[in-house]
Amino acid sequence: MAATVVYTDGACSGNPGPGGWAWAVPGGAWARGHDPDTTNQRMELMAVLRATEMLDGPLDVVTDSTYVANCFRDGWWKGWEARGWRNSAKQPVANQDLWEPLIAAHKEGRFGVPRWVKGHSGDEMNDLVDRLAVASALGRDEARGEVPPTPDALGPADVPWGRSEAAAARLADMDPAQARAERRRRDGRIPEGALCVVGGQRDLPEDPVVLRELRRRLAEMVEAQAQMHPGLVVLTGLRAGAEALAGEAAVDAGVDWVAVLPWPDPEHHMRRADRDRFLALRATAPREVVLEKKVPATTADRGKALGRRDAWLASVADLALVVWDGDDAHARTFSTRLERRLGDDVTMVWTA
Repeated sequence: MAATVVYTDGACSGNPGPGGWAWAVPGGAWARGHDPDTTNQRMELMAVLRATEMLDGPLDVVTDSTYVANCFRDGWWKGWEARGWRNSAKQPVANQDLWEPLIAAHKEGRFGVPRWVKGHSGDEMNDLVDRLAVASALGRDEARGEVPPTPDALGPADVPWGRSEAAAARLADMDPAQARAERRRRDGRIPEGALCVVGGQRDLPEDPVVLRELRRRLAEMVEAQAQMHPGLVVLTGLRAGAEALAGEAAVDAGVDWVAVLPWPDPEHHMRRADRDRFLALRATAPREVVLEKKVPATTADRGKALGRRDAWLASVADLALVVWDGDDAHARTFSTRLERRLGDDVTMVWTA
């Protein structure tokens, strides 16, 4: 029996926040649904899972999620099962409640390794499921059909959340490079050059040998990007984990870099060891950008400010390197935000 091609996608406003999932068969059936409090990655998983539940026979899944595709391509799930659903850092695997039935369906032969397609790249079916997922995220509803959806079922065109309608309309008429250039023109804090955002996982392996090897590989990747992109500038927040490692790797590679701080003197809310490392790196930074003048008063406010910093980094980046073990929640969110803007220009640096 030939496999049914099905495109899947997920969307989330806020991450976490209200989200939507969708699947669609070219020229045929489709469905979309809503979750009031979820994440983008959960919606990506839910889209594939719902397709396996609602469609018969073997499936040929097409997704723009590297989180979904790489799990099956690289066999992450085999390590998770062998370790009793613990990741390489010995932490519980995120979204296990969705991964388990999805992996079971994969083992049963319901679908093979999903095919990855770059999001927002002009693929008609990928754009369709994106619009359907966004419709459920914004409309907080669900729908399905047996024939291609009508325009009403698609909901509003996908625009960047959090922008005014006028600004979104202006940027929607530009290609990604033009849109980033326009943001740079309006924001005088953005450095010149090819901007490479480096960040990701906060809790890296503690073994010093493993850390040295990871730093070496990251420095090599930064140097390789500098060869491909003359005038490369690394942007990093210098916080614990991948961000601090990014500053060290930029120094090792001899590449220009900028410390991007969410507010003045953020070290006051860090652990002592993290604070000492941050201050040492900050002192060596060729330049720094401070995004907000006001120091947030509460833990919740600091989290929001860091989220705004990540959004700013994604909006100005030309490319990105994300350090990740495949499970860390912060790195997953960071990667998703960047992939939606940069697609193939996001490179994963795996820690495991």
